[in-house]
Amino acid sequence: MANTRRGYLIMQQQKVNTRSLVLAVGMLLFAAACTDLSEPVDSQVTAENFFQTDQQFISAMGDAYSRLTSLGGGGSPAQFNEATTDEVIVPARGQDWSEGGFWFRVNSQTWTPGDGTFNGFWQTYFSGVNNANRLIYQFESAVESGAADAELAATFISELKAMRAFYYFWLLDAFGNVPIVTSFVDAEERPSQPSSDFAQGRRAVFDFVEKELQENLNNLSTDTRGTYGRMNTYVAHMTLAKLYMNAEVYTGTARWNDALTNLNAIINSGQYSLAATYHDNFTIQNDGSPENIFVVPYDKVFLTGFNLHQMTFHYGSQNTYNFQFQPWNGWSATQKVYESVIDPNQNPGPQGEVWGVNPTDDDAGLERVTGTLDDRLGNFVVGPQYTSAGERITDTGIYSDFDMNGPPLTFTPAVNDLEAVACRQCGARIGKYQFEPGIGSSMSNDFVIYRYADVLLLKAEALWRQNAGSSEALALVNQIRTRSGVDPFMSLDSDKLIAERGRELFFEQTRRQDLIRFAGVNGGTTRYNDPWQFKPVSQPYRNVAPIPRNQLEANSNLVQNPGY
Repeated sequence: MANTRRGYLIMQQQKVNTRSLVLAVGMLLFAAACTDLSEPVDSQVTAENFFQTDQQFISAMGDAYSRLTSLGGGGSPAQFNEATTDEVIVPARGQDWSEGGFWFRVNSQTWTPGDGTFNGFWQTYFSGVNNANRLIYQFESAVESGAADAELAATFISELKAMRAFYYFWLLDAFGNVPIVTSFVDAEERPSQPSSDFAQGRRAVFDFVEKELQENLNNLSTDTRGTYGRMNTYVAHMTLAKLYMNAEVYTGTARWNDALTNLNAIINSGQYSLAATYHDNFTIQNDGSPENIFVVPYDKVFLTGFNLHQMTFHYGSQNTYNFQFQPWNGWSATQKVYESVIDPNQNPGPQGEVWGVNPTDDDAGLERVTGTLDDRLGNFVVGPQYTSAGERITDTGIYSDFDMNGPPLTFTPAVNDLEAVACRQCGARIGKYQFEPGIGSSMSNDFVIYRYADVLLLKAEALWRQNAGSSEALALVNQIRTRSGVDPFMSLDSDKLIAERGRELFFEQTRRQDLIRFAGVNGGTTRYNDPWQFKPVSQPYRNVAPIPRNQLEANSNLVQNPGY
């Protein structure tokens, strides 16, 4: 495992400069600036002596994956895919996390095109597209000049094209109608969307992603360990499966059988299986999980940026784990998602004590209740908090900066407010990933993008969509439930399916997509436009993000999405 991680980290960090091939590495897509391509780049590495082996190609490919490091922090992908849903809430606790009402607008789906989430999302994924385009150009140029073997280069060019399609899949999902740019040298300075009509443009982006993945899939590696953290055959199959699962949203036409074809390719490969326990997938050293298909292989020293511990924990939690830096007391799970795991009526199973949410006079509004012992309760940190020495933590500074006699620190699943008067201890904290004692600002857990449990749940859904009485669909869902220690379902409906996805895939950036896909299915509830705590009914146009104001101002050829 360590050698695999080391190889990926080397790929991420090594930069290859060649006099003949490096062209405008710092160019940003859609920027108005021009670049002098004639300026020489001094280097001892040239196309003639570099692109000769697999490892040399791999070491040049780091930039194609570098934008994925934004996924594990609290950046724009998580803001859009988690904080706009009923899974995650970021209350403004006094002045902390108020940020001019930004988090209120995100959580309540009242955002504007000027909010930074959307420009950050756009830049993150289009930077990935641009990096892939540059590397494709470099590799193809090396082949054309005779400096690189065409057969050797072909696999890596296919990998880059599939990664470009991966970035476009998320742009399709978020913005719908976006420019399709496949050239690096000849790219338009201000590219247009495929169509001024949103539906036609989104369909064109869908067709592009489908074509790129289909054309390159069979040329990708099937070596799951040798390509750990990289695009391989199974990552491409999973991206296609997700494209087809959401095809009705994107194009108006369902593609359930096409989704099943790609999901079965992953299942039938025998390369993946469910881990023995749910939390095996999220340990500090989770690169040994048999379940994780695509990850960002973070490292606290060499590949930083995964800072969940800082995002979610209270300031006093520093003393629980002996963190080197004080957490920020921010991101929390909603009461709704916490209750979905402990509700004994929805999850019949072994009984035991868990923290409830009904107000009492003791323990800051918590009470002990009888509920289901679902392994996925470990996704949440609630209740009284203690130091690493077992002493009760005090919420110091709650009354003044110098106060050392605040109340005991107790995380309550209930949140009293979303704006400035939110209490500092409210909100179940996100405990999905194992936290390493004594770490600094970054974690070493690999952040999960695709996981085998999702493959099984998607297959179950695709089967159920075509036959609500499918016994195979029911059995697949119950595999997931059994692994988590809860009793199997006796039947399936839309509410059970989406609720199980919410429990299993909490904080894996699937919730927004799932809520939109399930809207109105068999009259079901709990959908993206529905009201929940602190969020009113929202209009369907908010199922797609606005084209960011910054991009509209920089590129007059862009057309804003409907409703904005």
